[in-house]
Amino acid sequence: MTSAAPVQSEQAPAGLDAALEVLHRVFGYPTFRGNQADIIAEVVAGRDALVLMPTGGGKSLCYQVPALVRDGVGVVISPLIALMQDQVDALQALGVRAGFLNSTQDAAERQRVERAFLAGELDLLYLAPERLRVESTARLLDRGTIALFAIDEAHCVAQWGHDFRPDYLALSTLHERWPTVPRIALTATATAATRAEIATRLDLTRARHFVASFDRPNISYRIVGKDQPRQQLLSLIRAEHAGDAGIVYCLSRASVEATAEFLNANNIPALPYHAGLDSRVRAANQSRFLREDGLVMVATIAFGMGIDKPDVRFVAHLDLPKSVEGYYQETGRAGRDGLPSTAWLAYGLADVVQQRKMIETSDGDAAHRRRLGSQLNAMLALCETVECRRSQLLGYFGEAGGDCGNCDTCLVPAEAWDGTVPAQKVLSTVFRLDRERGQRFGTGQVVDILLGKQTAKVEQFGHSTLSVFGVGTELRDAEWRGVVRQLLAQGLLSVEGDHGTLGLTDASAEVLYRGRQVRLRREPERTRAPSRSSARRSSVVVDLPEQAVGLFERLRAWRAATAAEQGVPAYVVFHDATLRQIASLNPSDLEGLGQVSGVGENKLAKYGQQILDTLHSG
Repeated sequence: MTSAAPVQSEQAPAGLDAALEVLHRVFGYPTFRGNQADIIAEVVAGRDALVLMPTGGGKSLCYQVPALVRDGVGVVISPLIALMQDQVDALQALGVRAGFLNSTQDAAERQRVERAFLAGELDLLYLAPERLRVESTARLLDRGTIALFAIDEAHCVAQWGHDFRPDYLALSTLHERWPTVPRIALTATATAATRAEIATRLDLTRARHFVASFDRPNISYRIVGKDQPRQQLLSLIRAEHAGDAGIVYCLSRASVEATAEFLNANNIPALPYHAGLDSRVRAANQSRFLREDGLVMVATIAFGMGIDKPDVRFVAHLDLPKSVEGYYQETGRAGRDGLPSTAWLAYGLADVVQQRKMIETSDGDAAHRRRLGSQLNAMLALCETVECRRSQLLGYFGEAGGDCGNCDTCLVPAEAWDGTVPAQKVLSTVFRLDRERGQRFGTGQVVDILLGKQTAKVEQFGHSTLSVFGVGTELRDAEWRGVVRQLLAQGLLSVEGDHGTLGLTDASAEVLYRGRQVRLRREPERTRAPSRSSARRSSVVVDLPEQAVGLFERLRAWRAATAAEQGVPAYVVFHDATLRQIASLNPSDLEGLGQVSGVGENKLAKYGQQILDTLHSG
């Protein structure tokens, strides 16, 4: 039994019949999405392309389909050595002849792949960028027929990007050695400046550029004030994501370890991932995360690039990301299957202080520090906005967007208020400590002075005699800290020294003496998190027809057993989105099953009868 004929996409350019046939027969999708058709047409025709498409937007199809249509082997350059096996497994499950060459293989395995390449027995070959710099690899490619070069994670070539890899710089020579082979460079996130740098460094300035929408409407963006962040994280998981897979990002290795231990102690299965772990432990933890349901990975930002796990239901940050690009890339690992997911960030004063100090002490020249400062300022603006977070996020990448109705500032609007007078009080306190006493202190001492607290430190330094002592009783301690945080975010205060003491900036005088207004964000009242007993069902089953929920869970159990038997991640068998559709349609025969998006010819033949038996076993 074969699947139904492919449907011509309205966006598909003429002459894409072969690509549409591959899309449907191999991958099981009836139509192209967005600008996939235009991109594929460009590469099939032998022309270069630079593609910006969000995580989960279907980037891989943009080179996989042309590689199957054009003569020869598609060569994919990817930095994701730890994931190549899973990528190849996923393609082989579709009936695609795929292989890889990287440093994890022994000589015999490499020779087997090389022989398959030369014999024309591969459709796709994955290479690490450092492997391509080895002359023997280049000579190997010379002896075969190359359909295309795909440069995945192309932002790695950007010198000041968030994942710079020196080996990527050498990829600019691809067109010199193989001038007739089309190149397609792909990335999930890049500003206009980063995109220009990618094009220049890879010599793709004359290539056609495709920029898809950065909008991920299935992700709910939420940023909360820090208040026992691990406990806040636990409440989030229990209330909204019980049993879901998730990623928690922390800035330090110690925080990763402590957070993973905390979650496990509270019956949330969690694994750590950071550079300090033994490589075998890291690999084992990554493998478990990809293959098991309901695990939480606690990691530094080194984890996650290229992770194909489609059912990550939440990404949480316990520390402030350094840039909007990094934040977007990391949150983009949630909800790759298009189902409802959460991007949650706990953010506080200490984050601003820490990031400012890190910039001041960073390597590089003044221009580099200014660039880092600009990136941080954009991230702080996203945290402090009273407008729609999604709209602000899209605006950073040059894309217009209205209120989304799905982020925290849309669902529970924050209030902007005139904070000029409180700002002047903070700045005056810092000024008097510095100019009148020659002293520098951190936030705590400044707040204590404003509140008129007779602490031992206040008595020690005689700060109760300052004219600003006790002039700030209209706000609570936490509110004053919020004012300081936002003044730091707006560049009206600076952080200096190892102890994070506060100082004035050039802009401070505009507030103190020239009448500049300061608008601040007032946090909405915190509502009590739902109790554990009232936690909603996992978002995976939300919106499924009631009669389909049991079928979906039955299919997930079959998929888990099948994946374990084959030693592959569950998504290599089928994505949740495909299982949801199968459960909703409840097909009675192979022909009906073949109509489901994501059920291609090979998977229909391999798993079709098992799925039907699973559906009707009850």
